[in-house]
Amino acid sequence: MSRAFVFPGQGAQTIGMGRELAGSYPAAKEVFEEVDAALEQKLSTLIWEGDIETLTLTENAQPALMATSIAAMRALEAEGIAVDSAAYVAGHSLGEYSALCAAGALTLADTARLLRTRGRAMQEAVPVGEGAMAAILGLDLQAVKALAAEAAEGECLDAANDNDPGQVVISGAKAAVERAAGMAKSRGAKRALMLPVSAPFHSALMAPAARVMAEALSHVDIEEPKVPLVANVCAHAVTDPMVIRNYLLDQVTGAVRWRESVLYMSGKGVIDFVEVGAGKALIGMIRRISPEARVRAVGVPADVTAMAGAE
Repeated sequence: MSRAFVFPGQGAQTIGMGRELAGSYPAAKEVFEEVDAALEQKLSTLIWEGDIETLTLTENAQPALMATSIAAMRALEAEGIAVDSAAYVAGHSLGEYSALCAAGALTLADTARLLRTRGRAMQEAVPVGEGAMAAILGLDLQAVKALAAEAAEGECLDAANDNDPGQVVISGAKAAVERAAGMAKSRGAKRALMLPVSAPFHSALMAPAARVMAEALSHVDIEEPKVPLVANVCAHAVTDPMVIRNYLLDQVTGAVRWRESVLYMSGKGVIDFVEVGAGKALIGMIRRISPEARVRAVGVPADVTAMAGAE
C-alpha cells in the first residue's frame, strides 16, 4: 500500500498539543527541547501551558505546529515506522517545512528558526487591518478566480488555497476580500467565511516577506529529502535542493495547490494518507478530494500505537 505523510498548516494549533507525545516518547520530548534551544525561548511552555491567543500569533504558531508534527514523526519512528516507508511527503503551507524536516532536507533547528522568521515576516508584510482572507465554499477554483477578478476592482485579490473541490480560500486587500465574500452567494457559492487571520497569506501582498525569506534561506543548507516532496506551488514531486529552495520562496506569495497535490499523489498510487501532527483538517480535505483513499491522523500516543499495530 503506497503511503504519503502529510503535515498540517496554521489553524490546527491547540494548547497542549504534543504534550502526551513528549511524555510517552523520549525522542518526541527531545524535539521540543531542541526547538526551545534553537529559538532561545521556552516555546514548549507556551504550547502546553500558555494562552491560545499568544500561541496563535503567526510567529509562534508556525514553529509550534512544526515541532508537534516532528514529535509525532519521531514517535512513529520509535515504533519502527520510518519516513521512508512513504512514497511522498507533503505539507499545507508551513506544513511544507515540517515535511522537509521530517524527510531530512532541513535540520530541526534550521526549520524552527526559518518558521519563526517566516511567521514574523508574513505578519509584518502588511499592516494589521489592511489584508484579509475568506473561504469560499461550494465553488471550484476557476469559479473563485472569476469571482476574485470581478471583485478586485484594481486591488490585490488572489486565490490563495485550493483546498478541495468545494473550498477555495481568497486572500488580499481587506476591502476586495469583503467585496468578493459579499458577492459569493450570488455567484453560486454555498457560503463565504471571513477567516480569523491577521494577514493576507499566499497573496501578492506577501512580497516583502518573500524578500526576507530569500535572505534567510540563503544561509541554510537544504539536503535532498529521503522521500520526494510534493510541493505546494507546483503540485508535483521534487527532490532537487535548489528547486526546493526556489519553491519555498515562491510559496510565500503563491497559491497552495493542495487539491492538485493530493490528486497527483493519488494518481501515483498513494491510497494511505497519514496526517502527522495537530488536528485533522487535512484528512477532511483528502476525503473530499480522493474518496477512495485511506486517511488517518497521528497526533497522540494512541494514534501512534494504533498505526504501529496495523503495520
